[in-house]
Amino acid sequence: MYRILLITLAVACLATAPRFAAAQAGGFPVQTTARTQFVFKDGEVMRREGSQLTPLTQNVKLSSGVKINYKNGIVEMPADKFNPQGKKLTLREGDYVRADGGVVFATPGSAAAARGQAPNGPSGKYSTYVQRGPGYADPAVRASLLTKKVELLTQKVNLLSQGRTDLPNTKEIDDQLAQLETQLTTTPQ
Repeated sequence: MYRILLITLAVACLATAPRFAAAQAGGFPVQTTARTQFVFKDGEVMRREGSQLTPLTQNVKLSSGVKINYKNGIVEMPADKFNPQGKKLTLREGDYVRADGGVVFATPGSAAAARGQAPNGPSGKYSTYVQRGPGYADPAVRASLLTKKVELLTQKVNLLSQGRTDLPNTKEIDDQLAQLETQLTTTPQ
């Protein structure tokens, strides 16, 4: 009797082993809509339909082949022409996976981590972007220069469209446009 019970238990364990392996290997297929998102919130992956959040209870596999681990937020991308071996990345707070398998990062730090880069150097902090060098001007100054350029181009078009048989002399307007273009490209901040 003990022997039959032991054999039955062993068979039952073997019968359920592939199912557990499937869950660890990537999860089970899920039905999604265009609004379905799998968001990493409070240390776990949750399914979001509109504004409703539902905690996941098992790993999932999307129709695109993307696998999502519900406990730790590891996302496995299938192999493609850019990543022939596939790609793994870990979601951070606020990141989510769309129903089509695309990942949307909540912060620049999340995106940098997914690329395997430290965000903005070893400090891990981003500085405010400031454009410097050629081509930068205060927006108000740049707007006035562009307005002047439009006026000069309008004058040139009017001069050229008068219907005269000889070509009018536009050298003065061309020189002013060249000076204006130089100002637009070299105005310091």
